[in-house]
Amino acid sequence: MSENRTYPDGTPFTGVVARSIEDSKPAWPIPTPAPENAPDVLMIILDDIGFAQLGCFGGLGGRLKTPNIDKLASGGLIYNNMHATALCSPTRSSILTGRNHHSNGVGMIMERATGFPGYNGRIPKECGFLPAVLKENGYNTYCLGKWHLAPDEATGATGPFDRWPLGQGFERYYGFLSGETDQWNPDLIEDNHHIDVQKTSDYHLTVDLVDHAIDWITMQKAISEKKPYYNVSSG
Repeated sequence: MSENRTYPDGTPFTGVVARSIEDSKPAWPIPTPAPENAPDVLMIILDDIGFAQLGCFGGLGGRLKTPNIDKLASGGLIYNNMHATALCSPTRSSILTGRNHHSNGVGMIMERATGFPGYNGRIPKECGFLPAVLKENGYNTYCLGKWHLAPDEATGATGPFDRWPLGQGFERYYGFLSGETDQWNPDLIEDNHHIDVQKTSDYHLTVDLVDHAIDWITMQKAISEKKPYYNVSSG
């Protein structure tokens, strides 16, 4: 039985190329695997709510109920000292790159870009996105919902697509590129193209996004159970 050799993709070939196939030894490049026991990551970003509107932080004196979020919070770690920018595009850019929003050129929402440093709405290529790093380290990466990180002129059907989710490290995308859309009749993108949604009388975008997230994760785990995912769901 021939030896099954592998080597990290992008590194020198470790097999043997001889004068005949009998004397040669093949080797196969393999992508970088995720670390052992790497966790799945589900990140949910919610716009236009306050810190205390979630039940686990008060729920406005108990008037707002968020039982599912409370359940997640009770089973994990709670961090309460994140610097939010109080605007959606800047906060998103900081979460996804780990950098200050002015370093990202997103000191204001994309539609209000001014053309000055820190406010031009063009995230520099050196501000690497977390999904791009994770994808190169064995993760599947998905993004759903609101993007709001591409300049206005780059959101048409012909792109350019390098500032869309797939151009920033996500492998799949389902959502809307601008700051808002109709929740019952949304303008949606799947991966790198606009789509027409087949809507029923009780259609709502929130349910549609959740269903897509479940479908993607279920499909991935059915095929590659141990491969971790990074899933960002934004609204």
